[in-house]
Amino acid sequence: MKDDVCIRDLEKDFGGFKAVNKLSLRVKHGEIYGLLGPNGAGKTTVIKILCGLLRPSSGEAYVLDTKVPDPRTASRIGYMPQELAMYRGLTVHENLAFYGEVFGLSKQQIDTREQALLKLIDLQDSRDTLVDQLSGGMQHRTSLACALLHEPQLLFLDEPTVGVDPDLRASFWQYFEELRDSGITILITTHYMDEARHCDRIGFMREGRLIAEGSPQELLELTHTDSLEDAFLSYSRTGESA
Repeated sequence: MKDDVCIRDLEKDFGGFKAVNKLSLRVKHGEIYGLLGPNGAGKTTVIKILCGLLRPSSGEAYVLDTKVPDPRTASRIGYMPQELAMYRGLTVHENLAFYGEVFGLSKQQIDTREQALLKLIDLQDSRDTLVDQLSGGMQHRTSLACALLHEPQLLFLDEPTVGVDPDLRASFWQYFEELRDSGITILITTHYMDEARHCDRIGFMREGRLIAEGSPQELLELTHTDSLEDAFLSYSRTGESA
């Protein structure tokens, strides 16, 4: 099985702070890979490098067999950042239409995708509402729809369910799993440990390093714990890698 993401000895320095430190990992085609770790662990920095928004200080990263940064990957990936990446002065529909045009979709394609995505994120009634007038959770849902609009081969989701109620969060994960089953690869960050159980594999990050990696069940068994939070704390204390 080929890798849709390949990272080798990746480093990123911000002045005297090393946000990513000799990181190596692979994300297989058609899997959901979760990066878990506290704030400042380097998860968001890794995703921004993979999306071509930051240049690494050293090391290599490949996305869909292309070394990043490379603008040719832009139309093949979807990215949902933690921060709001939409136009607040436009409506939900206008934001989706804009992103659809950027990715070269026809009006009919945009309309079809918009209907399906607004139903998924439960925003049909807010289609013509300005983004600035939406709650934080609804803005986050709109951001997810924008990332999915052009049906990318590879999705980068940075804390995609923050501010989303539990029922809708469950529907998101059902959709993520459907995307995975259709052959779309997903790299996701989350601080919800219960969500990580939905991932095929997870990587624990601390201080820019990968301290453990494996399926959720493997990490629980290796640490003799009952929760992924306890498993993470176990690896954090020992500093060992699975």
